[in-house]
Amino acid sequence: MKAAIAERVKGVCCPPSIPLSVAKVDASVDVLKALADPTRLQMVGALKRSSQPVCICDFTAAFNLSQPTISHHMGKLRDAGLVEVTRVGIWAYYRLSNHLEPRTRALLDVLV
Repeated sequence: MKAAIAERVKGVCCPPSIPLSVAKVDASVDVLKALADPTRLQMVGALKRSSQPVCICDFTAAFNLSQPTISHHMGKLRDAGLVEVTRVGIWAYYRLSNHLEPRTRALLDVLV
């Protein structure tokens, strides 16, 4: 006598647990995308090591890139919530955000 084999329906055998909310995944993806660029990762590393905010002009000199390109990179980091900016006259000074999640800080510790 043959044992009855249950017909398997695609996707219902053992559904995995999805531990993260869509909002948390979206926020994580934004951070990871921002850090995926070599220049931006180096910028974050420089900010992490700096005890003071860093002027945009210093990044322009350090990376030998135009000011609009550096500003574009900083905009991506700012949009991801990784950096904060203070303006003094015509200059913009950047620092790591004071509001980084502990998981993001831990990721930065590993990466830079």
